[in-house]
Amino acid sequence: MISVVILGAGNVATHLFNAFDNADTVTVNQWFNRNIDSLQSYKNRVDITDDLAQLKEADLYIIAVSDDAVANLSTKLPFENRLVVHTSGTVNIHDLDKKNRRGVFYPLQTFSKSAALDFANVPICIETIDKSDLKILKTLSKAIGSKSHKVNTNQRKSLHLAAVFVNNFTNQLYRVAHEITEDQGVEFDILKPLIMETAKKVQELSPYNAQTGPAKRNDKKTIAKHLELLKNEQHKAIYELLTASIQKTHGVSTAATVRAKKK
Repeated sequence: MISVVILGAGNVATHLFNAFDNADTVTVNQWFNRNIDSLQSYKNRVDITDDLAQLKEADLYIIAVSDDAVANLSTKLPFENRLVVHTSGTVNIHDLDKKNRRGVFYPLQTFSKSAALDFANVPICIETIDKSDLKILKTLSKAIGSKSHKVNTNQRKSLHLAAVFVNNFTNQLYRVAHEITEDQGVEFDILKPLIMETAKKVQELSPYNAQTGPAKRNDKKTIAKHLELLKNEQHKAIYELLTASIQKTHGVSTAATVRAKKK
């Protein structure tokens, strides 16, 4: 049995608590947050506190707060030589106070409190200063059904950057598409099968081989028509930037496209 104390009450902390609470071999000894009101709905399931001085002993302390708050919170922990990890994709492992054993338990997934999540679909990137501490993080990952991946800080930062592209930026493109369809009174839901098929296809093909569309085939007339339809200048700039990026990736000359756009 692995005992855990969670520090923080955001999206990641909440999903981790639920995963740990449902795991047979994990027990959450305590849940800390500086604003205890955020934890009141869980008080019948776990011991809650807003007092760091009252933290219980555990095998592992998981700091799941905003990136800017990780280092400061780690210095305030009232104990030494215990395993303390953070859940950030960008914070350096050495930003944790060295009075404790340090590690990273980074779940690479998008988290929203209102959306259910199966941790079988959440890869966990783990890192420790002491090699002997890797075992507990691997065991914890396995206990909640996740596959663990040993990565160093630079690799984790690169994964987080890549995640912004495939998740946050992609979601913003969904929002742009929603605005375009909404402007013409068309249901955005009509696009959802395409969204699902695109995501499915990249599971089997590389993104390079999965690419289709007017930019890749240098369909100048379609590109020009699209640019003409776009009245929002920001949307037009995004379209031009992504078209140029696709064409550069696939060795398509952009000169003809630029000329077609100017007609």
